[in-house]
Amino acid sequence: MLKLVIGNKLYSSWSLRPWLALSAFSIPFEEIVVPLRTPESRNLTLEYSPSGKVPALIDGDVTVWESLAIIEYLAEKFPDLAIWPREGSARAHARSISNEMHAGFQPLRQGCPMHLGARFATPPITEALQASIDRVEDIWSEARNRFGNGTHPFLYGKFSAADAMYAPVVCRFESYQIPVRESTRAYMDAVLVHPAFVAWRDAALAEPWSIPDYAAGHTVVESFL
Repeated sequence: MLKLVIGNKLYSSWSLRPWLALSAFSIPFEEIVVPLRTPESRNLTLEYSPSGKVPALIDGDVTVWESLAIIEYLAEKFPDLAIWPREGSARAHARSISNEMHAGFQPLRQGCPMHLGARFATPPITEALQASIDRVEDIWSEARNRFGNGTHPFLYGKFSAADAMYAPVVCRFESYQIPVRESTRAYMDAVLVHPAFVAWRDAALAEPWSIPDYAAGHTVVESFL
């Protein structure tokens, strides 16, 4: 059976992505959690991942690390599941925006660290943060309008790898109460009620460990822990 090594579900945005892909497409796997920010975290992770970071996927004697690489591996291993959109232009677009997500949006990552255990006051929206927000909203709008006919809830009609890649951004927008367009809100709502995401969030809130200062500097307005 496949094994997926992840960090705390409350915080690990990188782990969420391949976990959602596996769960949404009903691929059986064993989950191994390595709690973040403990003295043992790096050594424990190195037992599974040569990068010393999570997530990592283990398939027999094959180890794949980095979220997007894991998703690509799953798409190759399970071609019948259409983890990427089947239509060529949609698939190319989905891969492009997923790579953009993997490599960019640093102001959003740094300004709104993923934290599913609370809702925070909206942080100051700097010019750089607003640019990241605008770009994400434009990406989602274009994908849904071009490939989902503007009527389907997900980016390419059905849940795909691209939705898994952008799910942590949905979490950030939700947790930090970022003002968004109406169409963005509709997409966020679809992701937040997807059964795979609900399962992740429920498990996150039940975890036996937390990092008290993970979102230091942000004002908590509602705690779920």
